[in-house]
Amino acid sequence: MPGSSETSSGGILRAEDEVHVWVPYPEMVADLTASSPRIRASLFDGRTPPPDVDRLEFVVPPYTLGARGLQLALDAPRLRVVQLLTAGYERVAPLIPDGVVLCNARGVHDASTAELAVALILASLRGIPDFVRAQQEGAWRHETYPALADRTVLILGYGSIGEALERRLLPFEVDLIRVARRTRPGVHAVNDLPALLPRADVVVVLTPLTEQTFHLVDRDFLARMRPGALLVNVARGAVVDTDALVEAVRGGRLRAALDVTDPEPLPPDHPLWQLPGVLISPHVGGDTTAFLPRARKLVVDQVSRYLNGEPLRNVVNGEEAPRPAE
Repeated sequence: MPGSSETSSGGILRAEDEVHVWVPYPEMVADLTASSPRIRASLFDGRTPPPDVDRLEFVVPPYTLGARGLQLALDAPRLRVVQLLTAGYERVAPLIPDGVVLCNARGVHDASTAELAVALILASLRGIPDFVRAQQEGAWRHETYPALADRTVLILGYGSIGEALERRLLPFEVDLIRVARRTRPGVHAVNDLPALLPRADVVVVLTPLTEQTFHLVDRDFLARMRPGALLVNVARGAVVDTDALVEAVRGGRLRAALDVTDPEPLPPDHPLWQLPGVLISPHVGGDTTAFLPRARKLVVDQVSRYLNGEPLRNVVNGEEAPRPAE
């Protein structure tokens, strides 16, 4: 009969019992289709809406989808959940209609981002960019570089990625300082930074971008850092005041390793490209082969929770257990 299908047990699944979901990867379509006969999963590329837009309830935008593409889904009259595949949500949150729950991808990028943070720290301290330049010139330049061992690393934004970073750093024989928005056992509050920054050889920025963290790393912040210290930003570019950072690095006080910048992409003529002591990667912290397996698990779990009326994970607005559209 139109609008219905037969379940594996031989019963009839009514169209009104179906939940329509848009996802950006064929693997997710297969995962969701296999997980429940109630799910109708469609592939969503952010450019052309699938034909079931009027029945869409749950959307997972493509990882790199801009706000304009997401609007195709936000206009759906039955939309209940937007599940991002990014940890950051500051650009999307203002667009979400009332009654629609927004979830981020906390946990999906922990391994990849923590891994890159360690790579940037080691590359900067051990002089890997110098070695690459020397190799291109066929030059053997032996120098002594600082080790990561015995350094003090301050993790600013001690959440799930911070925890993943800590697990990877401890075998390097470092001392750790943990900082989060609020104090808790073993973790300092942001208000303690003035006293903590002079103690750190490496400061890793992992905070989300909010009104409170915009330009958190400003001239005063940088001036309090230990001379010769390394600033690593794998969060959002605008957490750091770029002009202040250029001044600090140009003056030789600090070094920087940046996976994110402000502006982004960084213009070809921007001074950060050429300043000694700066290492730049093009916002690749979460974009690795580790991403898709973890994203698939999250999406299946979240859609299952939605189907069963259970609290969703990683909610950044609204209620945790949105009700399916009636």
